[in-house]
Amino acid sequence: MNKKNNLKIAAGLAAALALAGCDDQKAAEETAPKETETPATQEESVAPAAAPASYTLETVVPGSAFHGIHGITETSDGKLLAGSVLGRAIYEIDKETGTVSIYEAPPTGMADDLEEGPDGALGWTAFLDGKYYLRTKDGELRTLAEDLPGLNSTAWNMEGRLFATQVFLGDALYELDPQGIAPPRKIMEDMGGLNGFDFGPDGKLYGPLWFKGEIVRVDVDEATLETVATGFKTPAAVNFDSRGNLWAVDTAEGAVYKVDIDDGTRMKVADVDAAIDNLAITSDDRLFITNMADNAIIEIDTETGESTPLVKGKLAVAADLELVEEDGREALYVGDVFALRKVDLADGSVSEVGRVFGSNVDYPISVAEAHGRIAVAGWSAGAVQAFDVGAAELPGPHHGFNTPTDALPLADGGLLVAEYGRGALVKVAADDWKNRTDFLTGLQGPANLMQAPDGRVYLSEQLAGRISVLDLETGALMPVAEGLEGPEGFDIDAEGNLYVAEVGARRISRIDLSTSEKIVIAEDLPIGFGFEGDVLPLNVPTGVAVAKDGAVYFTSDMEAALYKLTPQ
Repeated sequence: MNKKNNLKIAAGLAAALALAGCDDQKAAEETAPKETETPATQEESVAPAAAPASYTLETVVPGSAFHGIHGITETSDGKLLAGSVLGRAIYEIDKETGTVSIYEAPPTGMADDLEEGPDGALGWTAFLDGKYYLRTKDGELRTLAEDLPGLNSTAWNMEGRLFATQVFLGDALYELDPQGIAPPRKIMEDMGGLNGFDFGPDGKLYGPLWFKGEIVRVDVDEATLETVATGFKTPAAVNFDSRGNLWAVDTAEGAVYKVDIDDGTRMKVADVDAAIDNLAITSDDRLFITNMADNAIIEIDTETGESTPLVKGKLAVAADLELVEEDGREALYVGDVFALRKVDLADGSVSEVGRVFGSNVDYPISVAEAHGRIAVAGWSAGAVQAFDVGAAELPGPHHGFNTPTDALPLADGGLLVAEYGRGALVKVAADDWKNRTDFLTGLQGPANLMQAPDGRVYLSEQLAGRISVLDLETGALMPVAEGLEGPEGFDIDAEGNLYVAEVGARRISRIDLSTSEKIVIAEDLPIGFGFEGDVLPLNVPTGVAVAKDGAVYFTSDMEAALYKLTPQ
């Protein structure tokens, strides 16, 4: 999974360390959502209602095949495979129909990059876990490397030697033992982020330096590096075709290039959207790229530059939601991890506010609005940003937060940021992002913040299973709902009803805050995506938002979809 800079990845790693000892949220069984009229039956601090509510469920934005998509390769038997870090899986994609199936299941399927060796063994990098996996041709799974956070790119040379690099959580090139006996041998380091690489006809390794905007040639035996081509914004990957031509993708520019390795000249072949992650060239020289912001695999015609999506989603991951009224229309802002998007409730159309590498957003996951401003937080990036509703341009994000799982604009122009890893709320002063002070500590998984229609501020604590009213003067918390099962996204309507995604139970409940009466309005929902080894239990939060007409919208992290529950 490509990252924008070392700072934001360091924040993600710090989060993992801070959360050591936290129990991972169990992965829910993936089943289709259904309409429900089932009332709550568990004994909780909120009183169950005497009768259930009736809601119908419909799809607003259909789901996607992936949870972000990264490395891509073709095997010797013609299979097109692509890997996902967040999805922890390797997928097989039919090159003609776009049909997607699981090739290597979670959690060991996490793959930032992957490639098959001359003997038919498939190797891949598990970026977040710091491991390198190899599946032999007869099905044996080997772990070739551990404790190498940021293992990113991989390739075999023609002799069957295997190589991999650390990028973003390290900066080094290694040779690995395919038998898993010898430890990884470090060849060189501090290169500038050697990303998706390939071996050329001359036996040398060619790859992009992410942080230097160059393509380089490496002699893996002599440990020497020389520049081949320059002038790229953020080159992400290169590959050779059967004729010895080198092809490269630039993720920030959104471009595909043909590069002459002799004189360094380059020719742009195609303009596409930013957030390209990798490319693969098949045995018959068809070129495919992956785009993580679009959950897309796209074929590029190397003669005409025409791009044809083979697989594409309207949403990439679908996390937190915030309902915002703009020019008299209700719109849902969606923290889509690889992009910040907006869904018009009047017609269901999806538009883009910004995407990673192509604009000023940095892995947006959580969204909140108050006082005419929108705040976006990305826990994996350690980033928070804020802007006015309807702003034409987005100001850049600010980094250095410890797993920020939400941020709420305050009346004085400052922000309140939930730092999950520290169990704290941090106050950021207006117009001074460096002025950060602890407002409240000792929290158990602070997840979502919101300002209700009556002006009061609410906070959910995922690990404590409660939602509380927060006194902004004293820092006091008054629980309004307890005994909840993994509460994540929530919203409060004008009548004082709280709607919450109890992700641990895969349901959405409605609680009358004046009486504590609780009704389950939908259950057996496709929410609660997560697997053993996730960086933090919250992972991809399920967003909930209530429209003026009483419709309840929620995201499906399992399907990268948006759903609507309409009261009957």
